[in-house]
Amino acid sequence: MNTVFVYGTLKRGGSNHLFLRGQKFLGDARTAPGFTLYSLGHYPGMVRAPGDTVGVTGELWSVDEECLAELDRLEGLDEGLYERIDVLLMPNDIAGSAQTYLYLRQLDGLAPIGDYWPTQRTT
Repeated sequence: MNTVFVYGTLKRGGSNHLFLRGQKFLGDARTAPGFTLYSLGHYPGMVRAPGDTVGVTGELWSVDEECLAELDRLEGLDEGLYERIDVLLMPNDIAGSAQTYLYLRQLDGLAPIGDYWPTQRTT
């Protein structure tokens, strides 16, 4: 099993949450400082932000190899849209680190949105 940190449309209530069907929700989580989100239109991209002191909020999931491979396809790893990296989590009480997706393309003209991407989740 793999521990994955999701921060956008894969979260509960998000438009791509169905990709996590059958996987185990571990809880809400936050990355260590040094990351921020940018709006890419209908979804966010997380990038390194050396001056950030907050981190990014999201969810932690335990996923099997088949799901991880499907997430890699969804996130466009082969096209160079995202890369999967290990990220430290804060606080370390859920898990010390997890894998997540870091946006790789240019940010020119894109709007930084900070640490949170809203979903339709009401619970």
